Amino acid sequence: MNLSSLSSQLNMSIQDLRVKAREKGFFISPRANKVDNFLARQISEALAPKPAAPVSTVPVIKKKIKLPAFIKVRDFADLLKLPVTDVIKNLIKNGVMATINEEVDFDTASIVAQDLNFEVETAADTSHKEFGLGFLQEVLKSEKEENLKPRSPIVTIMGHVDHGKTTLLDTIRKTKVAEGESGGITQHIGAYRVQKNGKWITFLDTPGHEAFSEMRARGANVTDIIVLVVAADDGVRPQTLEVINRAKFTETPMIVAINKVDKPEANVIKVKQELAGVGVLTEEWGGKTIAVEISAKQGLGIDSLLEMILLTAEVENLRANPQGKTIGTVIESRMTQGKGATASVIVQNGTLKVGDIVAAGIAFGRVRSLDDEKGRKLKDAGPSIPVQISGLSETPKAGDILQVPDSLDEARHIAMSAKKKEQSHRFARHGLAGDLTTKSLNLVLKADVAGSLEAIKQSIAKLKNDEVKINILSEGVGEINESDVLLASSSKATVIGFRVKTNSKAEGLARQSKVTIDSYDVIYELLENVTTAVIKMFTPELEKVVYGTAKVLAIFRTEKGIMIVGGKVLNGSLKKNSRVIIYRSATKDSEDKGEPQELGRAEIMELQQTKVMAKTIGTNEEFGIKLKTPVKILEGDILESFEEKIKPKTL
Repeated sequence: MNLSSLSSQLNMSIQDLRVKAREKGFFISPRANKVDNFLARQISEALAPKPAAPVSTVPVIKKKIKLPAFIKVRDFADLLKLPVTDVIKNLIKNGVMATINEEVDFDTASIVAQDLNFEVETAADTSHKEFGLGFLQEVLKSEKEENLKPRSPIVTIMGHVDHGKTTLLDTIRKTKVAEGESGGITQHIGAYRVQKNGKWITFLDTPGHEAFSEMRARGANVTDIIVLVVAADDGVRPQTLEVINRAKFTETPMIVAINKVDKPEANVIKVKQELAGVGVLTEEWGGKTIAVEISAKQGLGIDSLLEMILLTAEVENLRANPQGKTIGTVIESRMTQGKGATASVIVQNGTLKVGDIVAAGIAFGRVRSLDDEKGRKLKDAGPSIPVQISGLSETPKAGDILQVPDSLDEARHIAMSAKKKEQSHRFARHGLAGDLTTKSLNLVLKADVAGSLEAIKQSIAKLKNDEVKINILSEGVGEINESDVLLASSSKATVIGFRVKTNSKAEGLARQSKVTIDSYDVIYELLENVTTAVIKMFTPELEKVVYGTAKVLAIFRTEKGIMIVGGKVLNGSLKKNSRVIIYRSATKDSEDKGEPQELGRAEIMELQQTKVMAKTIGTNEEFGIKLKTPVKILEGDILESFEEKIKPKTL
């Protein structure tokens, strides 16, 4: 923060600020024009004038105000009818360093307003609605029954590593797409379509759990049917269980594809037994789950699998209105040469056309082109059709909802609101930190829906290790309340919220008890921060880095604790800034005829080559060296140049 801004907020000159800050024990360099935000906050708290009496600018009677999603500090002060310096001081007190022209989000402004004895309400924003989890269902509910038409199923292939997910995707693409209309170079747009019995199926061409989880975490559940690939020669594995749990919590229909049935060690019965053991009963075992035996490598059973997908889609009665409100979901995005920002989108309702104005997350624009997976130009794309679109201002994120507003201004407003939300100041965002004494990270979890909560718990469970304990003390769905904060306070825990708000009483209690509340909209940000907190608690591990070895050829001087010797580097190099380990080979008379024995260590005091000081001596080069060591070095001893570095730990 600039010293000029800080001095104006404290109503004093920069010189007075320097003097008074020094008196309070703060050091500001005489040449410094800026200080970091943390120091600025401490100085502000120490030098801000204390109210002498109950006389204050804070209203005695609570006034009601309505706050928008974002507001500039200047406008915020005008709304409160208070000096802007008072508002900035309160923002600093709450850990937010914002200037007069910067914007703060609703949560931050709400906390400050309540501190100043105002009653806060949310100002309705009729121009923009946030599109997220469940929005597709809301749109479909609003469509008239007679306008809904059957649509193609959208399928994700998932399963344990090396069970054949990618091979199956490639086989379906090569055999079925080749049977259809040819032409065009295959483009990777994250999805492709195949035709079976005159009906289309859309496959997400992003096998694995990460893409599925990322879209799910951002409020999108594009998949209509999950195909779970299980290898007949391996059976149910950890990631198999993850897919099963994910299908249950997202209530997504699942078909089991038992792969590699052509291998001699294949055991289909055993696979079905193991599936039954984890609650997945196939039709042959009296359950409702369809199981198809296939060989993705040989192309066996692919037609049967596609028929079962179409049958499941028919039972699910998947429908949309091609003439209705156009919405879709971003599955991938990238910067493409010649096109700029592009996004792969699956349309889920309505029809997306060239020339449509669109908004998706922080991106907006007018659709310049629609390309399918063969790179062919389309004029429009209806429900369940994947396309790559160009004409966007920037790249959106996977899982962002694409919509078609009425005007470019409205699209820009939606995108700017999303961007502001990403960049907004967060209240009490100190970062996750565990207890170094007990080597534990205590968490209180709150999420928007049960599916999100379970996905977070499963991901955190993967961080389990022998050194740091991760304890989820409490979990639940809904807003963060006083009970969550009290539990966190008593157990030194961090409250984590995923797409939920914190009620005003809990916010006040969190400030008083110094409890950290971290809120997230993206699951990967949450997991990244939890991972970082765990890694920070690991005990540092020293790693030995060997630079090279040298042989002692001559002894020049021996003093108490110091030796000067000459030698030749055998391999690698000898470095001045390194340390040395002294080794000696076993003598003829010694009982130990094995490896050279370590005698001790030494510090390099001087390193010379041809009587000139050197930093490094290379292979086959001779040298003179002065060592500080208690060991009496002899000709023929080996010197190993090494350094010990702290090895960063990972999970």
